[in-house]
Amino acid sequence: MAEYKITCGSTCDLSYEHLKKLDVPYVVFHYIIDGKEYPDDLFCSCTAKDFYERLSGGCMPTTSQITPEDLIEIFEPILQSGKDVLHIEFSSGLTGGYRSALAAQEAMQKKYPQRKVLLVDSLAASSGYGLLVDKAVELKNSGMDINEVYAWLQQNKLRLRHWFFSTNLAHFKRGGRISASAAAIGKILGICPIMEVNAEGKLVVRKKVIGKKKAIKELLSLMQSQAAKGEDYGEKCFISNSAVEADAQALATHIEQAFKNMNGKVLINSIGTVIGSHTGPGTVALFYFGDDERV
Repeated sequence: MAEYKITCGSTCDLSYEHLKKLDVPYVVFHYIIDGKEYPDDLFCSCTAKDFYERLSGGCMPTTSQITPEDLIEIFEPILQSGKDVLHIEFSSGLTGGYRSALAAQEAMQKKYPQRKVLLVDSLAASSGYGLLVDKAVELKNSGMDINEVYAWLQQNKLRLRHWFFSTNLAHFKRGGRISASAAAIGKILGICPIMEVNAEGKLVVRKKVIGKKKAIKELLSLMQSQAAKGEDYGEKCFISNSAVEADAQALATHIEQAFKNMNGKVLINSIGTVIGSHTGPGTVALFYFGDDERV
């Protein structure tokens, strides 16, 4: 079996230590504040606290696309070493990074025709994307070859469920996820929209509840109704959050009480700087594998 490496992007919102342990090289996205560009480097150059304090203070970052050259910089040393590449990319429904990955794939296949460069459009975001990367490494370590892992990802990626809520709608309004009037009313009434990444990899509002306690209860209820094998769910569960770790921990506690057979405890991550530039502070996101595909 030919050796291969799994790669991804920094928008998987796993920690630097986690990706290092998985031995997964990653492409660094970037964000811009006040005309200065910064790397989305998994909070190695700044802390999550510092980043979200800047946003709470009024900063409105923008983000930039990764380029084919960014990806080639990751792919080429692997190919030169005689290994193949299985790259899992951030959702094409949220960014143009997958198009850059396709261009990089074409360039590398021409230069290294004896090697494989396989691409998976994760149709996933944040630590949901990270959960898919984590699962791919688990399958690789179980002995699957690159084609088998690629096939599993393509067949199962839409079983990965993504649910979000936010208590701060300013950045969702700015990004066009919700209307200005909905954001204003939501702020007054304490409405938390419950959002999902759909089958096209796009963020959509599914329902609205009042207050974060109800939002936490709703996410728990969704997992109870959708998780693979129900209460006997045996996969991992990840949560990411933007400067509301207490809310993330409250949700994790409920999940661990409800699902006794999970593969380890719920892993809580910080939403990274690129995705956080669009969500702002106040977001909690839940990720798990379901029995059915999302629509």
